[in-house]
Amino acid sequence: MHIKKIDIQNRDDIAILVSKFYEKVRAEETLGPIFNSIIKDWDQHIDRLTDFWETNLLFVNKFKGNPIKAHQKVDQVFNHGITNVHFGIWLRLWITTLDELYEGTRATLAKNRARKMGTMFFMKIFQNRSPAAS
Repeated sequence: MHIKKIDIQNRDDIAILVSKFYEKVRAEETLGPIFNSIIKDWDQHIDRLTDFWETNLLFVNKFKGNPIKAHQKVDQVFNHGITNVHFGIWLRLWITTLDELYEGTRATLAKNRARKMGTMFFMKIFQNRSPAAS
């Protein structure tokens, strides 16, 4: 039996999405060790990423920060070892989590924005590497 899912409506929906997504990320064998070593306060991280996605999906100006610089720093900490494989796993977990919870225009927007962000973040990480690290 197919249960009709609703679309993302508000911050609470986004908070559920972000929390469920990061539960998967933390347990995933490739991404988990990276995220678990970098993130010291998971509640704060979830709240910050909820702000990020609320800004991107509900067009509420809440997120303050520079996610590109944050990802570039993580790449440096991990000896420039972040690859497109990491972003592929991240995107698969994001889309899987979305599909489990929601469907509709904003859910589709969340998938499309994540695809574009993943590509952009990886390109910015790669551009930030010194020629010797590339």
